[in-house]
Amino acid sequence: MSKQDTPNTPTDIGQWGDTHIAPGQRGDVSITVSESYAGMDIRIPIHVRRAKQPGPTVFVTAAVHGDEINGTGAIRELIVDGVFTLTRGALVLVPVVNVLGFERHSRYLPDRRDLNRSFPGSPTGSLASRLAHAVFTQVVKRCDYGIDLHTAAVRRTNFPNVRANLKNKALADFARAFGTELIISGKAPKGSLRRAACEHGCPTLILEAGEVWKVEPTVVEYATRGVRNCLIHLGMVDGQPTEPAYVLEADKTQWVRAQHGGFLAFHVGPGDTVEKDEPIATNTSLLGHEHNTITAPRDGVVLGMTTLPSVAPGDPICHLAYAKKGSLKKIERARHNLPEESLHQRTHDQLGTNVLVSDAGEDESGEN
Repeated sequence: MSKQDTPNTPTDIGQWGDTHIAPGQRGDVSITVSESYAGMDIRIPIHVRRAKQPGPTVFVTAAVHGDEINGTGAIRELIVDGVFTLTRGALVLVPVVNVLGFERHSRYLPDRRDLNRSFPGSPTGSLASRLAHAVFTQVVKRCDYGIDLHTAAVRRTNFPNVRANLKNKALADFARAFGTELIISGKAPKGSLRRAACEHGCPTLILEAGEVWKVEPTVVEYATRGVRNCLIHLGMVDGQPTEPAYVLEADKTQWVRAQHGGFLAFHVGPGDTVEKDEPIATNTSLLGHEHNTITAPRDGVVLGMTTLPSVAPGDPICHLAYAKKGSLKKIERARHNLPEESLHQRTHDQLGTNVLVSDAGEDESGEN
């Protein structure tokens, strides 16, 4: 779909209300998205950075779900620490989109609606719809590309992975440039920021990484490195991109679920590879009597997993991304050759501290 701006849609990336940001300058601005019960404006803070030379405009957003603040920490890093020098184009950084959910440490808005199912929104709709409309018209419609930063939902963690529709050539190139080992191909849910932006003609990807209510150092590093890589790809930043340790592109994922209630002993961590029928977790009673062992239905990579060991029947335990036949051995070799200080290994180790992982069949003394 081609971009179509209404007469009221701003198109000048340098003009934000009464504030003008000239080429070569940067500045803090805000957009009004709603009013409080007291009739006061509710604003979203934004940082805009422009290079002296013309080029693409890219937005980077975080906390569309108000409790997913790893991306907020990453954008703060981009603003404060000067991770790179912008040589062409413009960058629009939005640390918190869902400011109302953020203030309540909640995924949702006060009306319990999911902002990420409300785009492109409406100026006369619900609170969620109005907020989505303001962000879509004031931010997305000014931009040529987008990066939206997310984490797993509450009581879950995700190993860093990019999600994008790889059938779109421009978006596929953009997603591969980000530099994560895991790329999941597919359309975004209806009403999501990613889908609305793509349908408007602004290729947009999301990064899923880490947990809610945290700013995890390795996740921030993945995000800032990925943004830099994408800007290098677009010719907006000079330098060489950082390549991932390996690449797995998957278009099918599956949550493996509990069959019984009980308490889990995990045998895999985020980012691990698993072979078909390999144990993922052992489900026991509170006194340690085994109910069953949950196994992998296919070869794959642990995309995400629960961090809550107590489960009921049907609860999601492990989210697997399925590898193409023969690719798992290549991934395992690549991981085996990684130094301990590599970002992949440090992220694997850090996210793994959120779950207690033991070998299948190992008792509490460590003896088999």
